[in-house]
Amino acid sequence: MKKKRNTWVWLLLCLFVVSIISFAGCAAPEPEAPAPDDEAPPAVTRLNMGSGWVTGVYYPLAGAMSRIAYAEMDNITLTVESSGASVVNVKLIGSGDLDLAIVQNDVAYYAYNGLFRDDFKEDPITNMRGMFTLHPEPVQLVAAADAGINTPADLEGKRIAVGPLGSGAEVNALQLIEVYGMTEDDFDAVERLEAGEAADYLRDGRIDAAFFTVGAGASVIADLAIVKDIVLVNIDDDKAQELMDLEPFYAVATIPAETYSGVPEVNTIAVLAMVVAREDLSEDLMYDFVKGIFDNIGTMQSAHDVAGQYVNLETALDGMSIPLHPGAEKFFEEAGML
Repeated sequence: MKKKRNTWVWLLLCLFVVSIISFAGCAAPEPEAPAPDDEAPPAVTRLNMGSGWVTGVYYPLAGAMSRIAYAEMDNITLTVESSGASVVNVKLIGSGDLDLAIVQNDVAYYAYNGLFRDDFKEDPITNMRGMFTLHPEPVQLVAAADAGINTPADLEGKRIAVGPLGSGAEVNALQLIEVYGMTEDDFDAVERLEAGEAADYLRDGRIDAAFFTVGAGASVIADLAIVKDIVLVNIDDDKAQELMDLEPFYAVATIPAETYSGVPEVNTIAVLAMVVAREDLSEDLMYDFVKGIFDNIGTMQSAHDVAGQYVNLETALDGMSIPLHPGAEKFFEEAGML
C-alpha cells in the first residue's frame, strides 16, 4: 500500500514539472530590439504666440505661422492668442506666459533696455530675443471728415482714442502728441480702445479721431472708410523729423491714395513689426521654426496684402532692435545674411 502511494506521489510530481516546462515554452517571446536605423517620431513642442487685434495685421500673420507649423513642421505646434498687442506681448514674454509674439520694434527696444515706460524701467524684459522683422507699420491718425482735423495740432479739445492700454499704438500716439506740444489734459476725452472699438466710436460719432499703428490697408480702417467719411491726417515734415530725432526706429512713410476708399495720399511715420521669442527656447527648435517660416514664405505672403508686399527673407533683419535668438542667428548665418 505504501509503495502504491509513493507511485502516485511521483506521478503527480512528474505532471507538475511537465506543466511548468510547457508553460515556459508557451510564454510570449521577448520583443525584438528595434533595428539600429529605426527612429522614434520627433517630440512635438507646443508653443503659443501673442498677436494683436483680430481686425489688425498681426493676427492673420500669426495665423499663417500657425498653419505653416501644422503643415510643415513635425516638431512644433503653434497656438495663436489675440492680445492687446506690443506692450502686453513683451510683458507676457517676460513672465513666461508667451513663447513667441509679434511686437513693434520700438516697443521691443524699450522693453529690453528698460526705457520709456516706468514699468520697463523697473523690470526690463531681458529674456526676450529677436527672430525676424515683418513689415512697416505706419502710425495712422484717422479722423471724422467733419471734425475739422487737418493736422495733429487740430486735435486740441477733441475726443480721441490713443490705442489700447499697453499697446504700441498708445506709445506712438503719446509721442506724436508730445512733439505737437500737447498732453492728455489738452483733450476733451482720451479713450483707450481696441482697434475695432475705436472704429465703432468713430463711426457713431462718439470720438473725433483715433490713432492706429497698423499696416497700410488694415481692414479695421478700410471697413470704416466704406461706411463713414474719414480723413487720414498728414504728419508735418518737421514734426516727423522731431520724432525720428527722438527715436531712431521711426521712419517716414507714405500711404498711397485710395488705400482706403476716397482717402488721398498722406505722409506719416512708421515703425516695424517683428517676431520675438523667449531666450530659453532651444536653439535647434527656434532654428527649425525660422527655417520653416522662410521655406514656406508664400503662406505668409498670402495671409494679408501687407505681408505680400513687405514680408520676405531679404528684409527680415531690417529694423532688428534687440539681440537675435541663437536659433534665428544660426539660420541667418546659413542664409548669408550675417
